[in-house]
Amino acid sequence: MVKASQNINYKKIKLEINELKKSLLNFRFQKSTGQLEKTSEIKKARKKIAKLKTEIGQHKGASNV
Repeated sequence: MVKASQNINYKKIKLEINELKKSLLNFRFQKSTGQLEKTSEIKKARKKIAKLKTEIGQHKGASNV
């Protein structure tokens, strides 16, 4: 059973993922128009999203045991 604190943490992670996806979209638009100076920001955002999704998967796996 999922505890209330884990549920809140899950919601925070989902919100952060959504924010990162929005910023990633903006980075892609900036890159295509030549306005993005730090192209490494795209890679950092993608890695952060992957880490958060992994964390969600680990929490789900732990709660299913």
